[in-house]
Amino acid sequence: MESEAPKLGRSLLVPSVQELAKKPLLRLPPQYVRTDEDSPILSHTNSSPQVPVLDMQTLLSQHELQPLHHACTEWGFFQLINHGVSSSLVEKMKTETQHLFNLPMEEKKKLWQRPDELEGFGQAFVFSEDQKLNWADMFYMITLPTYLRKPHLFPNLPLTFRETLEAYSVELRNLAMKLLELMAKALGMDSNDMRVLFEEGHQAMRMNYYPPCPEPELAIGLNSHSDAIGLAILLQINEVEGLQIRKDGVWVPIKPLPNAFVINIGDIMEIVSNGIYRSVEHRATVNSVKERISVAAFYSPKLDGEMGPAPSLISPQTPPLFKRTGVADYFKGYFSRELHGKSYVDVLRVQDEEQIKTK
Repeated sequence: MESEAPKLGRSLLVPSVQELAKKPLLRLPPQYVRTDEDSPILSHTNSSPQVPVLDMQTLLSQHELQPLHHACTEWGFFQLINHGVSSSLVEKMKTETQHLFNLPMEEKKKLWQRPDELEGFGQAFVFSEDQKLNWADMFYMITLPTYLRKPHLFPNLPLTFRETLEAYSVELRNLAMKLLELMAKALGMDSNDMRVLFEEGHQAMRMNYYPPCPEPELAIGLNSHSDAIGLAILLQINEVEGLQIRKDGVWVPIKPLPNAFVINIGDIMEIVSNGIYRSVEHRATVNSVKERISVAAFYSPKLDGEMGPAPSLISPQTPPLFKRTGVADYFKGYFSRELHGKSYVDVLRVQDEEQIKTK
């Protein structure tokens, strides 16, 4: 029998940053001043290396998986062109997402987070009144499977947005499964290991709105973190840059290509690949001139399943680096603490007993 979603986490209610940014602010309110983050202003942007660009049609037709394997092992991020998702659907998604954030506040309140919940408008990972906040609003919801959707959220979305989101979520699930199958081949995994884990997987979407900021050098749109999920597919809604990834200890900006998705490996894929593919810290910066909007689709194993390193990747020479755990339990742990760095994946890391004994 289909059941409703387990409660994965909660977040304190916070004011709308979009509304705050409409005021004539000269200074950043203290709660948004982030001295805990590296400076978001980069001095080396022109000479920065760029994340790999992969062509989905080439990957599918030529079965040349080395570029994919390289992108996943060395970068954890890549841009995907010729991805096969209809360009008219992508354009609709862009338009509808902008409309969503432009709804009047009275309409947004119907879609706001409820106390002790994550889904809806608001922010995530806020646990105390004096915690520093990100300069952004989000709209977050579980989109697939459909029975996990919150009954008070999806039906209250504007009709045209609902229709677009229905189609987009299915297309993105199909794309995620194709990518996961290609990754299984590149890893030398039994494809069944990947299929069993992800085929009935759950998808969540996080729509991000980063308003112009009076002091962008002091704020952060989304602080540095790695994603808990298996795979993320990011759609940049407008042409404003802001996504940065940590590569070899340096922050590298991603310049999104037209008609491309930005794909990244999450912590769950690091666990499933037994550490071969690594999730990578990333963050979103803000600017003083223009809003930035993006939509991240997160694809993960089914919530009532278990996960751990793929059995076909484990051998006496390659023992498991991570423990097995329930998927829902993993997310509950992830959503129960402040978002920062890659700390949470280490919770499941197997400690080498011999090393511990010799310490």
